[in-house]
Amino acid sequence: MEITLEKQSATNATLKVNLNESDYRPKVAEKVKEYSKKVQLKGFRPGKVPTSLVEKMYGKSILVEEINQILSDSITKYIRENKLPIIGEPLPDSEKSENINWDTQKDFEFNYNLGLVPEFKLDLSPNVKLTKNNIKIEDKVVQETLQNLKNQFGQSTNPEVSAEGDFIYGDLKEENGDFEFQSLIPTNKIKKSELSKFVGLKTGDKVTFEIENTFDDVADIAYATGLSLEDAEKKQGIFSLTVTKISRSEGAELNQEFFDKVFGKDAVKSEEEFMTKLKSTIEENYGRESDLLINHQIRKHFVDNTQIELPSDFLKRWLLVSNNGKITQEQIDKEFDLYLKELKWTLIKNKISEENDIKAENDEIVGKTKEMVKQQFGGMAFGAELEETFDKIADNYLKQDNGKNYVKMYEQLVNEKVIETVKTKISIADKSVDVEEFRKIAEAQD
Repeated sequence: MEITLEKQSATNATLKVNLNESDYRPKVAEKVKEYSKKVQLKGFRPGKVPTSLVEKMYGKSILVEEINQILSDSITKYIRENKLPIIGEPLPDSEKSENINWDTQKDFEFNYNLGLVPEFKLDLSPNVKLTKNNIKIEDKVVQETLQNLKNQFGQSTNPEVSAEGDFIYGDLKEENGDFEFQSLIPTNKIKKSELSKFVGLKTGDKVTFEIENTFDDVADIAYATGLSLEDAEKKQGIFSLTVTKISRSEGAELNQEFFDKVFGKDAVKSEEEFMTKLKSTIEENYGRESDLLINHQIRKHFVDNTQIELPSDFLKRWLLVSNNGKITQEQIDKEFDLYLKELKWTLIKNKISEENDIKAENDEIVGKTKEMVKQQFGGMAFGAELEETFDKIADNYLKQDNGKNYVKMYEQLVNEKVIETVKTKISIADKSVDVEEFRKIAEAQD
């Protein structure tokens, strides 16, 4: 057997494998003997079928099977021993494969196309400067959260007359069109300049308004009309709402019952403790949002600013072949830029993890999975019996889908460790922003 590598470029190569009869004939003969012992043919006792007959009936299929196995093992070994930086998997050269005559040939030549990833440089130094936007918790945010919680755990009533903060149910109609919808309009989503139209209404009353000038943004129009954001953006003109019901949430009182509903039984025992815990919880939640944003910005920076030469044509072909007809060439072309970004980050992540010896141990994978399970139950403290149950749920999850969940959790942990490693090597400046500014920064990310 002879294997040679022919490079067409830094990213494309051909692997040529030459086989002669001595490379495969012993394995084929051994397989024929196995078949003769197992195959059942009329007129022959079990295990007594002549090998010559087996060769005649199954010889070609055995030959193809054994040669394919030899090729697979040999190519894998060659790539590993020569440390070829391949991407995807070797693809048979279909044009040259068509010329093989399995009936008469003794020697064979097989050609495989390879996609290669050349070495690339990664600037992992303080020269990389990013900004982490930390959300400052203003009293207004705390009070708004408190009011939302009071409404959530309060009681709903149906007043006769609408007031600011109420929810108005009604039949929504487009005056110069055929659009109709049974709508629910939260009055706190209505512009201050238009709010007076929706205050003082009773069941049966009709109010008309210009929809594009009534709500603060397109998302509120979509909510009121039940349309998608794209369709809601096109809605303009005069609409009418005939009131069918008014709903008002009477806010819950700040008492122990309310405290227990929000944070669990006896977690806080006074209004002062409640407000302190509420603010710290908001800070933790916003802290996670800040972390997610800077993590995204780190990934985006390195994907956008790291030059990696990739074999695009090979990758498109490999995606088509490896997905066995599940996706079309058109779909690949449409999503290819997004795929390349994901691929670039995977290559960058792998390089960082290799150079910094980053890995995830089994105990870490199990522990993270268990925490994920516990979060689904509210993330609270549990007794020993429930802890054992969570252990079993986590173990079952990791074994599901032929171990794919285990691999997924491993990759997630490595990804987190890579990001944390990057943070220690680059320059990250902290900046304090309010909630609105943070939202705008986050929305501007792609």
